[in-house]
Amino acid sequence: MFTRGKTVLCVIGALCAMSAAQAAGPIKVGIALDISGPFAALGADAANGFDLAIEKLGGKLGGQPAEFLKTDFGGNPEQATQLVTRYLQRDKIDFFTGPIASNTALAVGPALFAAKVPFISSNPGPSQFAGKQCSPYFFGQYQNDNHDEAAGVLVNEKGYKNVVLIAPNYPAGKDHLGGFKRTYKGEVASEIYTKVGQIDYAAEIAQIRSTKPGAVYFFLPGAMGINFIKQYAAAGLDSVPLVSGGAVDQDIVDAVGGVMAGMSSTTQWANDLTAPGNVEFVKAYRKKYDGRYPSLYAAQAYDTILAMDAAVRIAGGVADRDKLVAALRQADYESVRGRYKFGPNNFPIQNYYQRVVYKDADGRYTNKLIGTVLENHQDAYAPECKMP
Repeated sequence: MFTRGKTVLCVIGALCAMSAAQAAGPIKVGIALDISGPFAALGADAANGFDLAIEKLGGKLGGQPAEFLKTDFGGNPEQATQLVTRYLQRDKIDFFTGPIASNTALAVGPALFAAKVPFISSNPGPSQFAGKQCSPYFFGQYQNDNHDEAAGVLVNEKGYKNVVLIAPNYPAGKDHLGGFKRTYKGEVASEIYTKVGQIDYAAEIAQIRSTKPGAVYFFLPGAMGINFIKQYAAAGLDSVPLVSGGAVDQDIVDAVGGVMAGMSSTTQWANDLTAPGNVEFVKAYRKKYDGRYPSLYAAQAYDTILAMDAAVRIAGGVADRDKLVAALRQADYESVRGRYKFGPNNFPIQNYYQRVVYKDADGRYTNKLIGTVLENHQDAYAPECKMP
């Protein structure tokens, strides 16, 4: 009798647990997309990466039903803030990701952190969130300065002197050029800041020509970079090398083409990196998107969803936010970057590589991995982080 009663109680308990899980509903992920606005090309690639990962996981996270709420906010931080308010108050999201730009990340971060909603960045890594404004609920893909710290080392190795720097005048632009100056040992001939979304660089190119630099280092993502490189080449400045961090990516290479052959860049990822997760990702991406190589933005978006999936699996769900954050810190999944670990500020300690644009066997221009510039690199702001 006692055994039967115990069995009945166990069955009732199991049913209650199932009912509670059903009542809780699916895990909700808020994704703020840059499908329009100044970062639209990058946002489109990120959307592809998100979709590919969601498809791979069958629309679930950690084997549990999930709902992915995708909204275009046009690259406008004010609109993103309104979107996050809706995600938090109406949709009760469990994760947030998506925006391309650091000014947007800085705008929406405080509300997410106050609500204890993990913000897994699919691109921006502002210095503020790496340092004094760090949060246990923010996880970076890289810190903005890191690509450029690697580029500074590379430019030193190439012996380029008297370098002109150019970037958009917003938080990420200042971070990127700051990172380059941290490691570059030569003289900075000029430091130029442009408008976000600018497409005409005639005045800046005239200034570069008059400066007669040994090289130009630029951070101009998306359409800004496309227009700058085309106009730079048309101005006949081919003899002055262009170098960049992550801004020389597939979206720009596809749009500009052969004029970029031989151009170097530095990032934490390359499409020919041999990590098992990356081999699988690149193959699946090219199959789904008509043979096109993925960009860094697609790779990071894909990785973001896989990181969420692993965290939910390890934590057994999303209800216990402390467990969920601890699970995210483990980075226990097949990342496109290979194995990496998080530093004390939730920014990765990882390798940074040199890539060079070349024409592959099929006649497509893309980036080729050349070698490692920085190994197991930690950002400069980690000591400032006093994680609450």
